[in-house]
Amino acid sequence: MKNNITWHIKLFNELTAKEFHDLLQLRIDVFVVEQNCPYPELDNKDLQAVHIFATNEHNKVVAVARVLPAGISYAEVAIGRVATSKEVRMTGLGHELMKRCLNYISITYQTNTVRISAQKYLEAFYTNHGFIPTGKEYLEDNIPHLEMLKTK
Repeated sequence: MKNNITWHIKLFNELTAKEFHDLLQLRIDVFVVEQNCPYPELDNKDLQAVHIFATNEHNKVVAVARVLPAGISYAEVAIGRVATSKEVRMTGLGHELMKRCLNYISITYQTNTVRISAQKYLEAFYTNHGFIPTGKEYLEDNIPHLEMLKTK
């Protein structure tokens, strides 16, 4: 599967209407439908985000994340709306997505300090990428979350 993946890094105004539609479709499929969690997906942050996403050989979006500059979600640069489609889970594509996000942040923002809001069940996944829980845990849309920070 990984051999047929194409990676994209685009600002909002560089996305085509179809790409933005497909990014939203994957995020809604995962966060709203799979997790049975109605929430306002459009929060205006996409307009200021850098969208990092992967498409397969059929040009279908299979992995997505957004990088937000410091001062939008947190004082630090943030990664959010990280999602992969069912067909690529457990293939390592989610880890590749995080590596690409962190590499982009390191090069573009000249920092390795990144804050995220993670679903609690994914704590080990994010810890694998250097994130440490800050101790702040909370319910967001009835799903346990924790704030995590990467500083190295």
